[in-house]
Amino acid sequence: MKLTGAQIIIRLLEKQGITRVAGIPGGSILPLYDELAKSSVTHILVRHEQAAGFIAQGEARVTGFAAVCFATSGPGAMNLLTAIADARCDSVPMVIITGQVNTALIGTDAFQEADTFGLSFPITKHSMMVKKASDLVTAIPKAFAIAMTGRPGPVLVDVPRDVQTEVCDVDLDAACVDLYRRPVRFSTPRENYDALIAQFVKILSAAKKPVLYAGGGCASPETAELLRQFLSIYPAPVVTSLMGLTSVSHEYAGFAGMVGMHGSSVANKAMYESDVVLALGARFDDRAVGLAKGFCPHARILQVEIDAAEVNKIYPAQAAVVGDVQDVLPLLTDALRAATDEIDASVEKACRTAWFDSIGTLFKKIHTTRLGAVPSDVAVNPREFIRQLPELAEKAGCSAKDIIVTTDVGQHQMWVAQYYPFTAPRTLLTSGSLGTMGFGLPAAIGAALACPDKRIVCFSGDGSILMNVQELATLAELNLPVTVIVFQNGTLGMVRQQQKYLYDRTYSASEFIKVPDFVAVAKGFGIRAVDADKNEAWYDYAFGVHDIKPCLVLVRVDPEEDVLPYVKAGQKNIDALQ
Repeated sequence: MKLTGAQIIIRLLEKQGITRVAGIPGGSILPLYDELAKSSVTHILVRHEQAAGFIAQGEARVTGFAAVCFATSGPGAMNLLTAIADARCDSVPMVIITGQVNTALIGTDAFQEADTFGLSFPITKHSMMVKKASDLVTAIPKAFAIAMTGRPGPVLVDVPRDVQTEVCDVDLDAACVDLYRRPVRFSTPRENYDALIAQFVKILSAAKKPVLYAGGGCASPETAELLRQFLSIYPAPVVTSLMGLTSVSHEYAGFAGMVGMHGSSVANKAMYESDVVLALGARFDDRAVGLAKGFCPHARILQVEIDAAEVNKIYPAQAAVVGDVQDVLPLLTDALRAATDEIDASVEKACRTAWFDSIGTLFKKIHTTRLGAVPSDVAVNPREFIRQLPELAEKAGCSAKDIIVTTDVGQHQMWVAQYYPFTAPRTLLTSGSLGTMGFGLPAAIGAALACPDKRIVCFSGDGSILMNVQELATLAELNLPVTVIVFQNGTLGMVRQQQKYLYDRTYSASEFIKVPDFVAVAKGFGIRAVDADKNEAWYDYAFGVHDIKPCLVLVRVDPEEDVLPYVKAGQKNIDALQ
């Protein structure tokens, strides 16, 4: 079959099940766009390439499958870099296809030429430049395989314009082998599992104060169910990272919240006092750990992690399995189930029960929305606003179970992490490790495209929303069920808070001189908008089931509101400001 490089790409995307891509066309990728227009793949025209990357992230984060975005050479590809780095940091599978100048022009400083391969290499899971159209037959399937296997991540394929137009004879059916079954390198051999699982069981059976630490590797529906089954056999307090927040329902009796700089004091206390930590799909990042020697100083660590580089990186593990939590956890559960009689008869079982009850009771007692609240006649308590949102949505006729939350980065992000009552996996999409402002709105668009039967709620701030506010135009065009909630305090809230506590209230470049009228801005883009401070029934506008069009809600927050607890740099988590 004779096909051009562009035709090969589009047909392979169709074979991979891709139904939409986001991007912006440009000279070096026009041959691909010409074929795209003739295909079954829908194109989402964004207003900035960074948003294309975040839309793809939104899709990938809610589905678990690699999503795709396009960009042209030079500035187009460079505008994607932040979204690519963000995906790499949070282990999000993506395939990014960029146009490049003709091969004869590479290295000549041609118009809109940039070394996309070189620029992207440190921030992708894998990057490749394709020099011949025939190589695309293996490059595209390989990109999806690499993005999806092992620890997921973004893969970039850079394709010069003349490669897109080159004609070659190919067999696409032979190309689409099941590459997802490719073996994962640097993993624990299966023949070693039995001995390691036995070691896990021995240590867990002897624990008096165990804690299960769930990370992003647990936040899929399949793994969350396995986690529920494990906890039914071995009840233990659960703490999570930011990325692992939805892996365990917040209704679970032993749920203690998120650990770390802005984690719950109960979660940080549980980790500090624990004698065994079972870390599942968590990598002990600095925002969670704080001062390393003060995180879980008395605990033996059992770690299950898909990325070998993350094992023993911060803490030495007493025992570790390098593998997918989804593969390892059922084996551990079965082994513990088989040892139930012996475990139930042990003295440690009574200690574990008392420990479990004390942590669960303490969390319910002191995890209050009144923490740090500032009385004000012109502002709401953001913690209470977030906690009540599912109830108000229900009141307007929108099931709380049908809500997926995205956030931007800042104070609002941490309030959501602390107080939104998540009950199901993949219902929180947030930029964790890279902390990218501007993530929330385009990620919400991607989530809405992938889950059209859900209501997407994007929490943002008056700093973050302006990073990608132009995507309100994209949202208006697509008319998706997205509710954008903007907390307005006239500041870069998290920056201002750190200046308050660390720099003696020297508020350098963190307070806005002019704050836009966000209600008017939204209406200017064709988005319905409501001021929650002036309309008590704002939730009817935001969640009314008979009118699911996009909506922006403005909420005023006092600039003196802080995210508490707060752990200063160099301090132990248990020494947080309350």
